[in-house]
Amino acid sequence: MKPRSNATPPSAERLQKVLANAGAGSRRQIEGWITEGRVKVNGQVAELGCRVDENARISIDGKAFKWQERRSDRTRVLLYHKPEGEVSTRSDPENRATVFDNLPSLNHQRWIQIGRLDLNTSGLLLFTTNGELANYLMHPRYEFEREYAVRILGNVTSEIIKNLKAGVQLEDGMARFDDVQDAGGTGANHWYHVVLKEGRQREVRRLWESQGVKVSRLIRVRYGHTVLPRMLRPGRFHELSRKETEAFLEACGFSDKR
Repeated sequence: MKPRSNATPPSAERLQKVLANAGAGSRRQIEGWITEGRVKVNGQVAELGCRVDENARISIDGKAFKWQERRSDRTRVLLYHKPEGEVSTRSDPENRATVFDNLPSLNHQRWIQIGRLDLNTSGLLLFTTNGELANYLMHPRYEFEREYAVRILGNVTSEIIKNLKAGVQLEDGMARFDDVQDAGGTGANHWYHVVLKEGRQREVRRLWESQGVKVSRLIRVRYGHTVLPRMLRPGRFHELSRKETEAFLEACGFSDKR
């Protein structure tokens, strides 16, 4: 029996999955856009659950979706050691160095940043070509831990540690560290390791500053199960192999069907 002329091509995927994998937004966001009629396929308002292939013309709020930005069949993950002085944006109006400047170039893909680090914060940044994975790792619901090494100026008492773990009222709500460990050192070179499960702007610095002490150095050393490799120097990257990527996805509980 011959297939019908309007049969869905074998390579077709659900519209919301295609857009999420390209980094347009989370799948839930995109499903909302489709329901609101903001997404069109071949000039027609899209329906939730429709399937498209690379020949489809897709637009979001009237702006064309570029298929060349969509992922390839393999999810790629990259670890980057961000140095101080780089901004966590693709471009900077002040022409400062960005975290994307040192990354390897891609064909028909793009690197999507998982979270951000402030200008004066160094350490582990994760990148992926899978937008859905990026949104999953950043979503507050899944509470992926972020661990930082912090050098503190000032006298840190047991009362301060107690306050930081119990919770402090900041201008944007309550915040706390899930764990605080003394990592040693004396005087102006005293280090602590802190863990939290969210990524609000300057949250680590603001928590310490609320206790009257100052952060003089801040390094992210872990995101979820991924630790900053000791041999990965600032400004350098390490792309995970296929086997490493599979282990990474399994460790973070992400189901990758590709």
